[in-house]
Amino acid sequence: MTSSESTTLPPASFVLPDLHALTSFPASFNPHYAAAAAESSAWIASFPGALTDATVKRAIFLWCASSLLCAHAYPYADHESLRTTCDFFGLLFTIDEISDDQDEGGARKTGSALYEVMKDPDYDDGSTLCRMAKDLTTRLHAHCGPLTYARMLKYCKAYTEAVAREADLRARGVILDLDSYVAIRRENSAVRFCLELAGGALNVDLPDEVVEDPTFVKMHLAAVDMIYLANDLYSYNMEQAKGHTTNNVMTVLMHHLGLDLQGAANYIAEHFKTLMETYLEAKRTLPTWDAVIDLGVARHAMAMECWIVGNLNWSFESQRYFGAAGAEVRKSRVVRLYPRDSHLQGGSDGDD
Repeated sequence: MTSSESTTLPPASFVLPDLHALTSFPASFNPHYAAAAAESSAWIASFPGALTDATVKRAIFLWCASSLLCAHAYPYADHESLRTTCDFFGLLFTIDEISDDQDEGGARKTGSALYEVMKDPDYDDGSTLCRMAKDLTTRLHAHCGPLTYARMLKYCKAYTEAVAREADLRARGVILDLDSYVAIRRENSAVRFCLELAGGALNVDLPDEVVEDPTFVKMHLAAVDMIYLANDLYSYNMEQAKGHTTNNVMTVLMHHLGLDLQGAANYIAEHFKTLMETYLEAKRTLPTWDAVIDLGVARHAMAMECWIVGNLNWSFESQRYFGAAGAEVRKSRVVRLYPRDSHLQGGSDGDD
């Protein structure tokens, strides 16, 4: 092999930046996790065929991973709220898993089941996903205030459209430029959707004029971006092994900015640091409304921070991205690339 040939080979490993070192928020874990996760697993088991192309083992893996994320991201939720959140996340993970192997039309149909039911409780396309969504939506109505629910419906529609577009881009092998990627990733990650769900767990229903305030939006989007950036970084190895790299910022950075794999990882660290500074500055300069609203805003900020640090911790504790080596990878931060087409236990990104 010549030296010129060797330079074209992909690296065998790269070093993860330490995102924990850039995050000063305290981490916590929901004490209701075990009970809520067990109930949620029993709920999915009551809908046979939800994952028609996956094994029962795979379905259980997905559900357990999503419930564990809920416990990290919503440590303040009571048992009932956590259980609803576990079911909601499990359904999103299921939609993500199914749509990963579908074309645009199939992904749109899969993702629309939740949106159509949230919009119209009488909607029924006869699918298992629709039956799951109908049961869950009944609880979401009771769980969330009307303003929160309306925003969740808006984010659900955006999520459905973004997942369908992702499927189209994947099928055509299109790698978006960075700005275009950010726009779609904010939606297909479902993070905006999930942050809004915190309103139900907090028993807070913020007015639209508050969440649409430019400073609040800046804080919200900085949190969203930190969460999906971490997911893209941690999931890259698993995704490249499966050939699913178009919907990952690492690929975008390498393709459009000419960075190598380590350079892309380092870029994410620098941008994550900038986003953290943006978040903290926006939080510091938020306007004031009245005592009740200000308390609600403060609790929403706390929920965003729980999500940011909880997502980091979950990524290493769950086997979704690093298999059984999560603790070792967190310590060494060295990621050794899997061979292409390897059969991995982990799933796709998008949580999340």
